[in-house]
Amino acid sequence: MAGEITPMEIAVPDAVLSDLSDRLARTRWPEEIPGSGWGYGTDLAYLRDLCEYWRTRFDWRAQEERFNRYENALTEIDGQTVHYIHARSPEPSALPLVITHGWPGSVSEFLDVIGPLSDPAAHGGDPADAFHVVCPSIPGYGWSGPTREAGWDVRRVAQAWKTLMGRLGYSRYGAQGGDWGAMISGQLALLDSDHMAGLHVNMPIGWPPAEGGDDLTEQEQADMADLGAFMAEGTAYQQIQGKNPQTLGYGLTDSPAGLAGWIVEKLHAWTDHDGDLEDALTRDQILTNLTVYWVTGTISSSVRLYCESQRAGRFPRWGSASRCPPPLQSSRRRSCGCRVRGSRRRTTSCATRASTEAGTSPRWRSQTS
Repeated sequence: MAGEITPMEIAVPDAVLSDLSDRLARTRWPEEIPGSGWGYGTDLAYLRDLCEYWRTRFDWRAQEERFNRYENALTEIDGQTVHYIHARSPEPSALPLVITHGWPGSVSEFLDVIGPLSDPAAHGGDPADAFHVVCPSIPGYGWSGPTREAGWDVRRVAQAWKTLMGRLGYSRYGAQGGDWGAMISGQLALLDSDHMAGLHVNMPIGWPPAEGGDDLTEQEQADMADLGAFMAEGTAYQQIQGKNPQTLGYGLTDSPAGLAGWIVEKLHAWTDHDGDLEDALTRDQILTNLTVYWVTGTISSSVRLYCESQRAGRFPRWGSASRCPPPLQSSRRRSCGCRVRGSRRRTTSCATRASTEAGTSPRWRSQTS
């Protein structure tokens, strides 16, 4: 019933985990060009090894125990089931804080920080820095899924978070988020400014003014060039998830290896490492997140957030790649087509780039159409 809060324990049935293991064992693997690595997408050898670890060694029950150290609950908001983790601090003066994940993440990505945030004294920190931590699963994700009706864009999610924080009795709170969480938290600050104590995002979105672009510094021009490269080479997933989420969902819902390949490609591209994803994330961290998607069956529902937010006009289209300055010739460009942003490596197929630059790859239509 709307307004009620129902405690829950994360406990996936054995039959679901057995089915996952069986599907992994029966994966029909694609071929690949020998030695292509990550140049055409997720590396086959890496993914096969990860899926074998998932099937034979990954301990989901140990991860369930980590979830269940904290209060998990369900509530209904605006007709949608919302799951959240709630870690009340032992410090009476702690500030409530709602933290929101993005795609392809889940609340699992907060398991390592909930303890230090809610009880810093127990982790060698200052008790004055304590928070009452609230980690909701975005509607359509994890145990908040699936969504049952259209219209769950970032603003509607923010409105749900406003209701949730009020329902938990918090009249003043902070918000933090990255990726979708950054956009949701930003909307929350607009919707509930009277109760917001502060906002922190790790994906701020900005764009130079239409006039005055010539005033950009060399560094800003280089950053815009990187953005242009990302628009041209790294947004295929946005196009599919923003326009055809249902079509994509059939394969990702039926095949755990397909789900892993789709998500791991983005983890590899978006985390800081020197070529080895596991320099940044452990296998258990990767697989805990993947298993949340799998056991809840919400991958198709989760990617609809792209479609809903685009249709509502609340998804940043970034602008046309043609607005970005041409890449500056520096150490940022490598001969094979790899592009480096700090310690983050973005690699695209050299063959694809060569065809595009040679004019033998059809563009069909401009980025702005």
